[in-house]
Amino acid sequence: MFIKQAFDDFLNLEYTRIDINQIKVSMPVVPLYLNSLGVVHGGIIATLADVALGNLLPITNKEGIQEVVTLDINITYLEPATGEYLIAVASPERIGRTIIHGECKIYDDKNNIVAKSSAILKKTLNK
Repeated sequence: MFIKQAFDDFLNLEYTRIDINQIKVSMPVVPLYLNSLGVVHGGIIATLADVALGNLLPITNKEGIQEVVTLDINITYLEPATGEYLIAVASPERIGRTIIHGECKIYDDKNNIVAKSSAILKKTLNK
């Protein structure tokens, strides 16, 4: 199960759990997401990474309420993001009792890595 929020519907996000430690989130690229250069705005890419990293742990509550919050996120842009869709692939580097260190790579529809991200997440009291 994944977090349920209206923002995901707005972005048309699709979630796939690859395995217990890896998640894939895909997002179509629409004109609203493009900057004045015609490439995906960096904030959209950072949002995609944050959403993927925030869903690393399977949700254990029936309501789909998030069980982690982002404490720190870093993103490095490697290539201009263009194409029909973007895919974020996130996995944990370390899962502690309350803190999770995760990493995420963002790919375009030609499987080029356009950005990479790392984050520190904190488990909420729901756990």
